[in-house]
Amino acid sequence: MLSWLYKYLARPVLFTQDPELVHCVTVKGLEWISRSSLLCGAMRGICGSPGLPVSLFGLDFPNPLGLAAGMDKNGVALRAWDSMGFGFSEIGAVTLYPQQGNPAPRVFRAIPEQAIVNRMGFNNAGAKALVETLTRCKDRGDWPRHPVGINLGKSKITPLEDAPQDYARSFTALRELGDFFVVNVSCPNQANLRKLQDKDSLKAILHQLQEANHKGNKAVRPILVKISPELSDEALDDILSLVPKLKIAGMIATNTTVTRPATTHPKVKKIYAEQGGLSGKPLKQRSTEVIEFLYRRTEGRLPIIGVGGIFTAEDAWEKITRGASLLQIFTGFVYEGPLAARQINQGLERLMKASGFQRIQDAVGSAVDLKK
Repeated sequence: MLSWLYKYLARPVLFTQDPELVHCVTVKGLEWISRSSLLCGAMRGICGSPGLPVSLFGLDFPNPLGLAAGMDKNGVALRAWDSMGFGFSEIGAVTLYPQQGNPAPRVFRAIPEQAIVNRMGFNNAGAKALVETLTRCKDRGDWPRHPVGINLGKSKITPLEDAPQDYARSFTALRELGDFFVVNVSCPNQANLRKLQDKDSLKAILHQLQEANHKGNKAVRPILVKISPELSDEALDDILSLVPKLKIAGMIATNTTVTRPATTHPKVKKIYAEQGGLSGKPLKQRSTEVIEFLYRRTEGRLPIIGVGGIFTAEDAWEKITRGASLLQIFTGFVYEGPLAARQINQGLERLMKASGFQRIQDAVGSAVDLKK
């Protein structure tokens, strides 16, 4: 019933408003809910997901579906995401220095294609502010029961050659507050950032991060890399060659895309003409192809978080059986509403049992024949 009300009553109204305004109001409301145990409990009763536990990176995830970076850049609504049935949340991207991002308008809905184009540009309050926010959250007892990842981006004012130090300083500040960290070198909305996916540039960043990660007697954090859907097989192989020496814990496949599918819809054409990264249904196939490529190349040994075009349990199941150990949604959440995580996880439980698997982890890569 709640899903019907969202899709046919609330969403049509919300979609008449500026996308960024709706986003900000939504996150603000969830921040308020996060501070109330009573409201979080009520939300969990309505939106909570079934238990589909996954153990990865030395962490326990209550279910495989997480919230992708970009939704809660400043980490203000962590307990609400937990209460809405997500198995983990990834906050950020956070940069060392605060930044406003690109000029508005910078978010556009392609509704007939169930897609979003954005060019936000890493707008966030900065690493220092995030430390303060997360520390207050822990001190108040508002921390979620699921793992929290932190997405690290390069500050716009930092030259590319100084990127390793920029990432490392953000990581060092936030190290004790995140369960895992993601190196974001694939967002298309900050000038020249994708150049850091080059093997030598990424190697320098990861080397600096791992030096900071292994410094002192503190717990070592899993460090993942988020990659672009445009990367060639050769470029993906270059990144995979860094995995053993630099101890990359996993890959997130994929970020948004700068390519645009063909369309004859006049309104969609107008949206697709906007600069920025495209997410949603049009990204589904390519992100799954990258997941399978990574799974094949590593023979299933490297954990992959699949993201891109997940709206239903069937979308999620396809990515799992093609090699993803965990999943994330963003645009699917915008279009499907507050019950998205619950419905996807309920569907995954059904599909898992129908396929004869006892655990989600047993299904990972089951549709991939590694002998081919």
